[in-house]
Amino acid sequence: MNIFTDISILLLSVSALFSLYTQYHMLQQNSYYISRYFTWVKDAYVFKLCGDCFLYCILSVLFLQKSPITASAICLLVLIIRVILAIVAKQTAIKPLVFTGRVKRLYCTAILLLAALIALCALLCKTPVGEPLLLFSFMLTSVTPILTVLTKIINSPLENLIGRHYINDAKRILKSYASLKVIGVTGSYGKTTTKFILNRILSERFNTVCTPQSFNTPMGVVRTVREKLKPQTEIFICEMGAKKTGDIKEICDIVNPDFGIITSVGEQHLDTFKTVDNVFKTKFELYDAVIRKGGVCLANAESEGISSRRDKCEKAVFFGEGTDYYADNISYSSAGSVFDLHLRGEAITLKTKLLGRHSIADILSAAALAHILGVGADDIKCAVAALTPAEHRLELKPFNNGSLLIDDAYNSNPEGCLEAVRVLGSFEGMKKAVITPGLIELGSREYDCNFALGLEAAKYCDIIILVGKNRSVPLSDAVRSTGFDTDNLYVVSSFKEAMDLYLTMCDKNSVVLLENDLPDNYLN
Repeated sequence: MNIFTDISILLLSVSALFSLYTQYHMLQQNSYYISRYFTWVKDAYVFKLCGDCFLYCILSVLFLQKSPITASAICLLVLIIRVILAIVAKQTAIKPLVFTGRVKRLYCTAILLLAALIALCALLCKTPVGEPLLLFSFMLTSVTPILTVLTKIINSPLENLIGRHYINDAKRILKSYASLKVIGVTGSYGKTTTKFILNRILSERFNTVCTPQSFNTPMGVVRTVREKLKPQTEIFICEMGAKKTGDIKEICDIVNPDFGIITSVGEQHLDTFKTVDNVFKTKFELYDAVIRKGGVCLANAESEGISSRRDKCEKAVFFGEGTDYYADNISYSSAGSVFDLHLRGEAITLKTKLLGRHSIADILSAAALAHILGVGADDIKCAVAALTPAEHRLELKPFNNGSLLIDDAYNSNPEGCLEAVRVLGSFEGMKKAVITPGLIELGSREYDCNFALGLEAAKYCDIIILVGKNRSVPLSDAVRSTGFDTDNLYVVSSFKEAMDLYLTMCDKNSVVLLENDLPDNYLN
Protein backbone atom coordinates (compact mmCIF):
# COMPACT_ATOMS: atom_id res chain seq x y z
CA MET A 1 0.00 0.00 0.00
CA ASN A 2 1.58 3.29 -1.12
CA ILE A 3 0.89 6.93 -0.31
CA PHE A 4 -1.96 7.20 -2.83
CA THR A 5 -3.73 4.25 -1.27
CA ASP A 6 -3.40 5.96 2.11
CA ILE A 7 -4.87 9.13 0.59
CA SER A 8 -7.72 7.16 -1.00
CA ILE A 9 -8.87 5.57 2.22
CA LEU A 10 -8.51 8.88 4.11
CA LEU A 11 -10.57 10.78 1.51
CA LEU A 12 -13.21 8.08 1.43
CA SER A 13 -13.41 8.00 5.24
CA VAL A 14 -13.94 11.76 5.42
CA SER A 15 -16.57 11.55 2.68
CA ALA A 16 -18.35 8.80 4.64
CA LEU A 17 -18.80 11.20 7.57
CA PHE A 18 -20.64 13.62 5.29
CA SER A 19 -22.71 10.80 3.80
CA LEU A 20 -23.70 9.78 7.33
CA TYR A 21 -25.70 13.03 7.65
CA THR A 22 -28.49 11.58 5.51
CA GLN A 23 -28.15 8.11 7.02
CA TYR A 24 -28.37 9.32 10.64
CA HIS A 25 -31.14 11.74 9.64
CA MET A 26 -33.25 8.83 8.39
CA LEU A 27 -32.30 6.67 11.36
CA GLN A 28 -33.46 9.45 13.68
CA GLN A 29 -36.73 9.98 11.79
CA ASN A 30 -37.35 6.25 12.08
CA SER A 31 -36.95 6.44 15.87
CA TYR A 32 -33.61 4.60 15.71
CA TYR A 33 -35.35 1.34 14.76
CA ILE A 34 -33.05 -0.49 12.37
CA SER A 35 -35.97 -2.39 10.79
CA ARG A 36 -37.73 0.87 9.90
CA TYR A 37 -34.46 2.40 8.70
CA PHE A 38 -34.03 -0.61 6.39
CA THR A 39 -37.52 0.07 5.01
CA TRP A 40 -36.36 3.57 4.04
CA VAL A 41 -33.20 2.14 2.47
CA LYS A 42 -35.29 -0.34 0.47
CA ASP A 43 -37.93 2.17 -0.62
CA ALA A 44 -36.08 5.45 -1.08
CA TYR A 45 -32.33 4.72 -1.13
CA VAL A 46 -32.17 1.60 -3.28
CA PHE A 47 -30.73 3.33 -6.38
CA LYS A 48 -28.15 5.25 -4.35
CA LEU A 49 -27.30 2.01 -2.56
CA CYS A 50 -26.60 0.42 -5.95
CA GLY A 51 -24.35 3.40 -6.69
CA ASP A 52 -22.52 2.87 -3.38
CA CYS A 53 -21.97 -0.80 -4.22
CA PHE A 54 -20.74 0.12 -7.71
CA LEU A 55 -18.28 2.61 -6.19
CA TYR A 56 -16.95 -0.12 -3.91
CA CYS A 57 -16.48 -2.48 -6.85
CA ILE A 58 -14.66 0.16 -8.91
CA LEU A 59 -12.30 1.08 -6.06
CA SER A 60 -11.61 -2.58 -5.29
CA VAL A 61 -10.76 -3.33 -8.91
CA LEU A 62 -8.48 -0.28 -9.15
CA PHE A 63 -6.70 -1.27 -5.95
CA LEU A 64 -6.23 -4.89 -7.05
CA GLN A 65 -4.95 -3.72 -10.45
CA LYS A 66 -2.47 -1.42 -8.72
CA SER A 67 -4.03 1.86 -9.93
CA PRO A 68 -3.97 3.89 -6.69
CA ILE A 69 -3.68 7.31 -8.40
CA THR A 70 -6.94 6.80 -10.28
CA ALA A 71 -8.56 5.51 -7.07
CA SER A 72 -7.42 8.66 -5.22
CA ALA A 73 -8.90 10.88 -7.91
CA ILE A 74 -12.22 9.06 -7.68
CA CYS A 75 -12.20 9.30 -3.87
CA LEU A 76 -11.59 13.06 -4.09
CA LEU A 77 -14.54 13.39 -6.47
CA VAL A 78 -16.71 11.30 -4.13
CA LEU A 79 -15.75 13.56 -1.20
CA ILE A 80 -16.77 16.69 -3.14
CA ILE A 81 -20.08 15.14 -4.20
CA ARG A 82 -20.92 13.92 -0.69
CA VAL A 83 -20.14 17.33 0.85
CA ILE A 84 -22.48 18.99 -1.65
CA LEU A 85 -25.22 16.38 -1.07
CA ALA A 86 -24.96 16.81 2.72
CA ILE A 87 -25.34 20.59 2.41
CA VAL A 88 -28.33 20.22 0.08
CA ALA A 89 -29.93 17.62 2.38
CA LYS A 90 -29.59 19.94 5.37
CA GLN A 91 -31.03 22.93 3.51
CA THR A 92 -33.98 21.10 1.93
CA ALA A 93 -35.01 18.76 4.76
CA ILE A 94 -38.53 19.29 6.11
CA LYS A 95 -37.24 18.39 9.56
CA PRO A 96 -33.41 18.51 9.63
CA LEU A 97 -31.25 16.13 11.59
CA VAL A 98 -31.20 17.14 15.27
CA PHE A 99 -27.71 16.78 16.72
CA THR A 100 -28.79 15.22 20.00
CA GLY A 101 -26.35 13.56 22.35
CA ARG A 102 -27.23 10.25 20.72
CA VAL A 103 -26.37 11.48 17.22
CA LYS A 104 -23.13 13.02 18.47
CA ARG A 105 -22.18 9.69 20.06
CA LEU A 106 -22.92 7.90 16.78
CA TYR A 107 -20.64 10.32 14.94
CA CYS A 108 -17.89 9.88 17.53
CA THR A 109 -18.12 6.11 17.14
CA ALA A 110 -17.94 6.45 13.35
CA ILE A 111 -14.86 8.69 13.59
CA LEU A 112 -13.10 6.32 16.00
CA LEU A 113 -14.00 3.29 13.88
CA LEU A 114 -12.75 4.88 10.66
CA ALA A 115 -9.58 6.16 12.36
CA ALA A 116 -8.91 2.66 13.69
CA LEU A 117 -9.36 1.21 10.22
CA ILE A 118 -6.96 3.72 8.68
CA ALA A 119 -4.37 2.97 11.38
CA LEU A 120 -4.76 -0.80 10.94
CA CYS A 121 -4.46 -0.53 7.17
CA ALA A 122 -1.23 1.43 7.55
CA LEU A 123 0.11 -0.94 10.21
CA LEU A 124 -0.84 -4.23 8.53
CA CYS A 125 -0.44 -3.25 4.88
CA LYS A 126 2.41 -5.72 4.27
CA THR A 127 0.85 -8.65 6.13
CA PRO A 128 -1.55 -11.29 4.69
CA VAL A 129 -4.53 -9.47 6.24
CA GLY A 130 -3.61 -6.11 4.73
CA GLU A 131 -5.42 -6.55 1.44
CA PRO A 132 -8.71 -7.94 2.91
CA LEU A 133 -8.63 -5.22 5.58
CA LEU A 134 -8.29 -2.51 2.95
CA LEU A 135 -11.12 -3.99 0.88
CA PHE A 136 -13.29 -4.06 4.04
CA SER A 137 -12.43 -0.40 4.65
CA PHE A 138 -13.46 0.47 1.09
CA MET A 139 -16.76 -1.35 1.63
CA LEU A 140 -17.50 0.36 4.96
CA THR A 141 -16.77 3.84 3.63
CA SER A 142 -18.42 3.35 0.24
CA VAL A 143 -21.63 1.64 1.38
CA THR A 144 -22.53 3.96 4.27
CA PRO A 145 -25.76 2.15 5.34
CA ILE A 146 -23.40 -0.62 6.54
CA LEU A 147 -21.42 1.92 8.56
CA THR A 148 -24.68 3.36 9.93
CA VAL A 149 -25.94 0.01 11.19
CA LEU A 150 -22.54 -0.97 12.57
CA THR A 151 -22.20 2.22 14.65
CA LYS A 152 -25.81 1.81 15.85
CA ILE A 153 -25.07 -1.76 17.01
CA ILE A 154 -21.79 -0.75 18.67
CA ASN A 155 -23.52 2.07 20.58
CA SER A 156 -26.62 0.10 21.62
CA PRO A 157 -25.25 -1.15 25.00
CA LEU A 158 -24.15 2.38 25.93
CA GLU A 159 -27.47 3.90 24.83
CA ASN A 160 -29.37 1.31 26.86
CA LEU A 161 -27.23 2.10 29.92
CA ILE A 162 -27.74 5.85 29.53
CA GLY A 163 -31.47 5.37 28.98
CA ARG A 164 -31.81 3.22 32.08
CA HIS A 165 -29.98 5.83 34.19
CA TYR A 166 -32.31 8.60 33.03
CA ILE A 167 -35.41 6.44 33.57
CA ASN A 168 -34.38 5.57 37.12
CA ASP A 169 -33.68 9.24 37.83
CA ALA A 170 -37.15 10.21 36.51
CA LYS A 171 -38.77 7.56 38.72
CA ARG A 172 -36.89 8.92 41.72
CA ILE A 173 -38.10 12.45 41.00
CA LEU A 174 -41.72 11.34 40.59
CA LYS A 175 -41.64 9.38 43.85
CA SER A 176 -40.23 12.38 45.70
CA TYR A 177 -43.38 14.41 44.87
CA ALA A 178 -45.87 12.51 47.00
CA SER A 179 -48.90 14.72 46.24
CA LEU A 180 -48.30 14.88 42.47
CA LYS A 181 -51.10 13.54 40.25
CA VAL A 182 -50.13 12.07 36.87
CA ILE A 183 -52.53 12.05 33.91
CA GLY A 184 -51.77 9.91 30.88
CA VAL A 185 -53.20 10.82 27.47
CA THR A 186 -53.08 8.44 24.53
CA GLY A 187 -55.00 7.48 21.42
CA SER A 188 -54.59 6.87 17.71
CA TYR A 189 -55.26 10.55 17.15
CA GLY A 190 -56.11 13.65 19.18
CA LYS A 191 -53.72 12.99 22.04
CA THR A 192 -51.46 16.01 21.51
CA THR A 193 -54.34 18.47 21.13
CA THR A 194 -56.15 16.93 24.11
CA LYS A 195 -53.00 17.23 26.22
CA PHE A 196 -52.64 20.94 25.50
CA ILE A 197 -56.36 21.62 26.05
CA LEU A 198 -56.33 19.71 29.32
CA ASN A 199 -53.25 21.60 30.46
CA ARG A 200 -54.92 24.93 29.66
CA ILE A 201 -58.14 24.06 31.51
CA LEU A 202 -56.46 22.55 34.58
CA SER A 203 -54.06 25.48 34.85
CA GLU A 204 -57.09 27.61 35.85
CA ARG A 205 -56.94 25.86 39.22
CA PHE A 206 -53.74 23.79 39.48
CA ASN A 207 -50.01 24.17 38.95
CA THR A 208 -49.51 21.96 35.90
CA VAL A 209 -46.74 20.65 33.65
CA CYS A 210 -47.26 18.75 30.40
CA THR A 211 -44.92 17.06 27.97
CA PRO A 212 -44.04 19.62 25.27
CA GLN A 213 -44.75 19.31 21.55
CA SER A 214 -44.84 15.62 20.60
CA PHE A 215 -42.66 14.37 23.45
CA ASN A 216 -44.55 11.09 23.74
CA THR A 217 -41.79 8.46 23.83
CA PRO A 218 -40.29 7.04 27.05
CA MET A 219 -37.20 9.24 26.74
CA GLY A 220 -39.29 12.30 25.83
CA VAL A 221 -41.37 11.76 28.96
CA VAL A 222 -38.26 11.15 31.06
CA ARG A 223 -36.66 14.33 29.78
CA THR A 224 -39.79 16.33 30.70
CA VAL A 225 -39.80 14.90 34.23
CA ARG A 226 -36.13 15.66 34.78
CA GLU A 227 -36.20 19.17 33.27
CA LYS A 228 -39.71 20.56 33.87
CA LEU A 229 -41.18 19.15 37.09
CA LYS A 230 -40.82 21.29 40.21
CA PRO A 231 -41.76 20.63 43.87
CA GLN A 232 -44.78 22.92 43.47
CA THR A 233 -46.14 20.98 40.46
CA GLU A 234 -49.56 19.50 41.30
CA ILE A 235 -50.46 17.75 38.04
CA PHE A 236 -48.22 16.23 35.36
CA ILE A 237 -49.96 15.60 32.02
CA CYS A 238 -48.11 12.98 30.03
CA GLU A 239 -48.74 12.25 26.36
CA MET A 240 -48.08 8.60 25.51
CA GLY A 241 -47.30 7.50 21.96
CA ALA A 242 -46.94 3.98 20.63
CA LYS A 243 -45.92 2.13 17.50
CA LYS A 244 -45.96 -1.38 18.89
CA THR A 245 -47.56 -3.38 21.70
CA GLY A 246 -45.97 -2.64 25.07
CA ASP A 247 -44.96 0.97 24.29
CA ILE A 248 -47.69 2.52 26.49
CA LYS A 249 -46.98 0.08 29.32
CA GLU A 250 -43.32 1.10 29.19
CA ILE A 251 -44.28 4.73 29.81
CA CYS A 252 -46.86 3.79 32.46
CA ASP A 253 -44.21 1.81 34.33
CA ILE A 254 -42.18 5.04 34.51
CA VAL A 255 -44.87 7.57 35.50
CA ASN A 256 -47.48 5.35 37.26
CA PRO A 257 -50.55 7.40 36.13
CA ASP A 258 -53.49 8.25 38.42
CA PHE A 259 -55.85 9.29 35.60
CA GLY A 260 -56.08 8.60 31.90
CA ILE A 261 -57.76 9.75 28.70
CA ILE A 262 -57.97 7.47 25.66
CA THR A 263 -59.02 9.68 22.76
CA SER A 264 -59.45 7.06 20.06
CA VAL A 265 -58.52 3.69 18.63
CA GLY A 266 -58.17 3.45 14.86
CA GLU A 267 -56.15 2.46 11.83
CA GLN A 268 -52.77 3.99 12.53
CA HIS A 269 -49.25 2.49 12.47
CA LEU A 270 -50.70 -0.75 11.13
CA ASP A 271 -47.34 -1.52 9.54
CA THR A 272 -46.14 -2.33 13.07
CA PHE A 273 -49.40 -3.03 14.95
CA LYS A 274 -50.81 -5.20 12.11
CA THR A 275 -54.39 -5.11 13.48
CA VAL A 276 -56.74 -2.64 15.18
CA ASP A 277 -57.10 -5.20 18.00
CA ASN A 278 -53.40 -4.72 18.74
CA VAL A 279 -53.87 -0.94 18.64
CA PHE A 280 -56.70 -1.27 21.18
CA LYS A 281 -54.67 -3.56 23.42
CA THR A 282 -51.74 -1.13 23.37
CA LYS A 283 -53.73 2.07 23.98
CA PHE A 284 -55.61 0.39 26.80
CA GLU A 285 -52.36 -0.44 28.57
CA LEU A 286 -53.00 3.04 30.01
CA TYR A 287 -56.46 1.93 31.17
CA ASP A 288 -54.95 -1.17 32.82
CA ALA A 289 -52.37 0.92 34.70
CA VAL A 290 -54.89 3.52 35.90
CA ILE A 291 -57.56 1.02 36.98
CA ARG A 292 -54.94 -1.08 38.75
CA LYS A 293 -54.04 2.03 40.78
CA GLY A 294 -57.71 2.77 41.54
CA GLY A 295 -57.89 5.85 39.34
CA VAL A 296 -60.27 7.12 36.66
CA CYS A 297 -59.74 6.49 32.95
CA LEU A 298 -61.90 8.23 30.34
CA ALA A 299 -62.53 6.69 26.91
CA ASN A 300 -64.19 7.99 23.75
CA ALA A 301 -67.54 6.27 23.20
CA GLU A 302 -67.72 7.75 19.68
CA SER A 303 -64.53 6.00 18.54
CA GLU A 304 -65.64 2.84 16.75
CA GLY A 305 -62.41 1.11 17.73
CA ILE A 306 -63.36 1.63 21.40
CA SER A 307 -67.15 1.31 21.34
CA SER A 308 -67.00 -2.06 19.54
CA ARG A 309 -64.79 -3.40 22.36
CA ARG A 310 -66.62 -1.77 25.25
CA ASP A 311 -66.94 -5.08 27.10
CA LYS A 312 -63.15 -5.05 27.53
CA CYS A 313 -63.08 -1.73 29.37
CA GLU A 314 -66.19 -1.72 31.56
CA LYS A 315 -64.57 0.36 34.30
CA ALA A 316 -63.84 3.28 31.99
CA VAL A 317 -65.79 6.54 32.22
CA PHE A 318 -67.04 7.16 28.68
CA PHE A 319 -67.55 10.50 26.96
CA GLY A 320 -69.41 11.25 23.76
CA GLU A 321 -72.95 10.74 22.48
CA GLY A 322 -75.10 8.63 24.80
CA THR A 323 -72.98 9.29 27.91
CA ASP A 324 -72.99 11.79 30.78
CA TYR A 325 -70.37 13.87 28.95
CA TYR A 326 -71.26 14.99 25.43
CA ALA A 327 -71.41 17.95 23.04
CA ASP A 328 -74.20 19.02 20.68
CA ASN A 329 -75.51 22.02 18.70
CA ILE A 330 -72.12 22.33 16.97
CA SER A 331 -71.56 25.04 14.35
CA TYR A 332 -68.44 26.22 12.50
CA SER A 333 -67.27 29.45 10.89
CA SER A 334 -63.98 31.06 9.94
CA ALA A 335 -63.91 32.38 13.53
CA GLY A 336 -63.98 28.87 15.01
CA SER A 337 -66.67 26.70 16.62
CA VAL A 338 -69.66 27.15 18.93
CA PHE A 339 -71.28 24.23 20.78
CA ASP A 340 -73.07 23.15 23.96
CA LEU A 341 -71.09 21.05 26.41
CA HIS A 342 -72.94 18.71 28.81
CA LEU A 343 -71.14 17.65 32.00
CA ARG A 344 -73.34 15.24 33.96
CA GLY A 345 -76.47 17.33 33.55
CA GLU A 346 -74.76 20.71 33.63
CA ALA A 347 -74.86 22.44 30.21
CA ILE A 348 -72.63 25.33 29.11
CA THR A 349 -72.27 27.04 25.74
CA LEU A 350 -68.66 27.29 24.61
CA LYS A 351 -66.87 29.23 21.90
CA THR A 352 -63.44 28.26 20.61
CA LYS A 353 -61.06 29.12 17.80
CA LEU A 354 -60.52 25.39 17.21
CA LEU A 355 -62.07 23.78 14.13
CA GLY A 356 -63.43 20.30 13.44
CA ARG A 357 -65.60 17.76 15.22
CA HIS A 358 -62.57 15.90 16.52
CA SER A 359 -61.36 19.16 18.14
CA ILE A 360 -64.72 19.34 19.93
CA ALA A 361 -64.17 15.73 21.07
CA ASP A 362 -60.74 16.71 22.41
CA ILE A 363 -62.24 19.63 24.33
CA LEU A 364 -64.99 17.35 25.64
CA SER A 365 -62.55 14.76 26.98
CA ALA A 366 -60.37 17.40 28.65
CA ALA A 367 -63.37 19.21 30.14
CA ALA A 368 -64.82 15.93 31.43
CA LEU A 369 -61.64 15.05 33.33
CA ALA A 370 -61.29 18.64 34.57
CA HIS A 371 -64.90 18.44 35.83
CA ILE A 372 -64.07 15.19 37.66
CA LEU A 373 -61.07 16.94 39.23
CA GLY A 374 -63.27 19.77 40.48
CA VAL A 375 -62.74 22.52 37.91
CA GLY A 376 -65.91 24.64 37.64
CA ALA A 377 -67.95 25.45 34.53
CA ASP A 378 -66.89 29.10 34.46
CA ASP A 379 -63.21 28.16 34.53
CA ILE A 380 -63.75 25.62 31.74
CA LYS A 381 -65.60 28.21 29.64
CA CYS A 382 -62.86 30.79 30.12
CA ALA A 383 -60.07 28.35 29.29
CA VAL A 384 -61.79 27.00 26.15
CA ALA A 385 -62.42 30.53 24.84
CA ALA A 386 -58.69 31.25 25.19
CA LEU A 387 -57.57 28.11 23.37
CA THR A 388 -55.51 28.43 20.23
CA PRO A 389 -54.97 25.54 17.82
CA ALA A 390 -52.02 23.30 18.55
CA GLU A 391 -49.24 24.03 16.09
CA HIS A 392 -49.92 22.44 12.68
CA ARG A 393 -53.22 20.91 13.77
CA LEU A 394 -56.13 22.57 11.93
CA GLU A 395 -54.39 25.87 12.58
CA LEU A 396 -56.09 28.67 10.63
CA LYS A 397 -53.61 31.29 9.39
CA PRO A 398 -53.50 34.23 6.96
CA PHE A 399 -51.64 33.19 3.82
CA ASN A 400 -50.25 34.62 0.61
CA ASN A 401 -52.29 36.92 -1.64
CA GLY A 402 -54.88 37.36 1.10
CA SER A 403 -55.85 33.68 1.13
CA LEU A 404 -56.33 31.43 4.18
CA LEU A 405 -54.24 28.41 5.20
CA ILE A 406 -55.61 25.56 7.28
CA ASP A 407 -52.37 24.04 8.58
CA ASP A 408 -53.05 20.41 9.50
CA ALA A 409 -49.52 19.24 8.74
CA TYR A 410 -49.18 17.06 11.86
CA ASN A 411 -52.39 15.10 11.27
CA SER A 412 -51.67 11.59 10.00
CA ASN A 413 -54.67 9.43 10.86
CA PRO A 414 -57.51 8.37 8.54
CA GLU A 415 -60.44 9.75 10.54
CA GLY A 416 -58.75 13.04 11.37
CA CYS A 417 -57.74 13.65 7.74
CA LEU A 418 -61.31 13.05 6.53
CA GLU A 419 -62.63 15.46 9.14
CA ALA A 420 -60.05 18.07 8.11
CA VAL A 421 -61.29 17.91 4.51
CA ARG A 422 -64.86 18.35 5.75
CA VAL A 423 -63.79 21.41 7.72
CA LEU A 424 -62.29 22.78 4.50
CA GLY A 425 -65.65 22.11 2.83
CA SER A 426 -67.41 24.28 5.43
CA PHE A 427 -65.78 27.43 3.95
CA GLU A 428 -68.70 28.12 1.64
CA GLY A 429 -68.29 30.54 -1.26
CA MET A 430 -64.48 30.22 -1.29
CA LYS A 431 -62.13 28.45 -3.71
CA LYS A 432 -60.96 25.38 -1.77
CA ALA A 433 -57.65 23.59 -2.33
CA VAL A 434 -55.85 20.74 -0.59
CA ILE A 435 -52.14 19.87 -0.60
CA THR A 436 -51.37 16.38 0.70
CA PRO A 437 -49.07 13.37 0.24
CA GLY A 438 -51.67 11.10 1.86
CA LEU A 439 -51.38 8.73 4.80
CA ILE A 440 -48.60 6.39 5.88
CA GLU A 441 -47.84 3.43 8.16
CA LEU A 442 -51.20 1.73 7.55
CA GLY A 443 -49.89 -1.59 6.32
CA SER A 444 -52.30 -3.42 4.03
CA ARG A 445 -54.93 -0.73 4.65
CA GLU A 446 -52.81 2.11 3.28
CA TYR A 447 -54.24 2.05 -0.26
CA ASP A 448 -57.87 1.88 0.91
CA CYS A 449 -57.47 4.68 3.47
CA ASN A 450 -55.77 6.96 0.95
CA PHE A 451 -58.43 6.11 -1.63
CA ALA A 452 -61.09 7.19 0.88
CA LEU A 453 -59.21 10.45 1.49
CA GLY A 454 -59.08 11.05 -2.26
CA LEU A 455 -62.84 10.53 -2.56
CA GLU A 456 -63.48 13.04 0.23
CA ALA A 457 -61.11 15.58 -1.32
CA ALA A 458 -62.87 15.27 -4.68
CA LYS A 459 -66.21 15.92 -2.96
CA TYR A 460 -65.21 19.21 -1.29
CA CYS A 461 -62.22 20.66 -3.17
CA ASP A 462 -61.84 22.76 -6.28
CA ILE A 463 -58.07 22.17 -6.54
CA ILE A 464 -56.18 19.04 -5.45
CA ILE A 465 -52.37 19.01 -5.31
CA LEU A 466 -50.81 15.63 -4.45
CA VAL A 467 -47.20 15.31 -3.29
CA GLY A 468 -45.10 12.31 -4.30
CA LYS A 469 -45.27 10.61 -7.69
CA ASN A 470 -45.54 7.09 -6.28
CA ARG A 471 -47.11 7.78 -2.90
CA SER A 472 -50.07 9.69 -4.36
CA VAL A 473 -51.27 6.87 -6.66
CA PRO A 474 -54.25 5.75 -4.50
CA LEU A 475 -55.34 9.37 -3.97
CA SER A 476 -55.09 10.07 -7.69
CA ASP A 477 -57.00 6.87 -8.51
CA ALA A 478 -59.82 7.92 -6.19
CA VAL A 479 -60.06 11.48 -7.53
CA ARG A 480 -60.10 10.29 -11.14
CA SER A 481 -62.87 7.80 -10.35
CA THR A 482 -65.28 10.58 -9.32
CA GLY A 483 -65.49 12.71 -12.43
CA PHE A 484 -63.45 15.47 -10.78
CA ASP A 485 -62.07 17.94 -13.35
CA THR A 486 -58.55 16.54 -13.81
CA ASP A 487 -57.35 19.92 -15.07
CA ASN A 488 -57.46 20.89 -11.38
CA LEU A 489 -55.62 17.75 -10.22
CA TYR A 490 -51.84 18.09 -9.91
CA VAL A 491 -49.11 15.66 -8.84
CA VAL A 492 -45.78 17.19 -7.78
CA SER A 493 -42.54 15.94 -6.25
CA SER A 494 -42.17 18.13 -3.17
CA PHE A 495 -44.05 20.44 -0.81
CA LYS A 496 -42.06 23.38 -2.13
CA GLU A 497 -43.22 22.62 -5.66
CA ALA A 498 -46.79 22.26 -4.36
CA MET A 499 -46.70 25.61 -2.58
CA ASP A 500 -45.13 27.36 -5.57
CA LEU A 501 -47.92 25.97 -7.76
CA TYR A 502 -50.67 26.99 -5.34
CA LEU A 503 -49.33 30.55 -5.11
CA THR A 504 -50.04 31.00 -8.81
CA MET A 505 -53.74 30.23 -8.19
CA CYS A 506 -54.72 31.73 -4.84
CA ASP A 507 -56.37 35.05 -4.03
CA LYS A 508 -58.30 36.61 -1.13
CA ASN A 509 -61.22 34.26 -1.85
CA SER A 510 -59.09 31.09 -1.53
CA VAL A 511 -58.49 28.64 1.32
CA VAL A 512 -55.96 25.79 1.24
CA LEU A 513 -55.66 22.78 3.54
CA LEU A 514 -52.14 21.49 4.14
CA GLU A 515 -52.83 17.92 5.18
CA ASN A 516 -50.07 15.72 6.67
CA ASP A 517 -46.65 17.20 5.94
CA LEU A 518 -44.74 13.90 5.79
CA PRO A 519 -41.14 13.62 7.01
CA ASP A 520 -38.40 13.29 4.41
CA ASN A 521 -38.08 9.51 4.72
CA TYR A 522 -41.57 9.01 3.24
CA LEU A 523 -41.53 11.38 0.26
CA ASN A 524 -41.02 9.44 -2.97
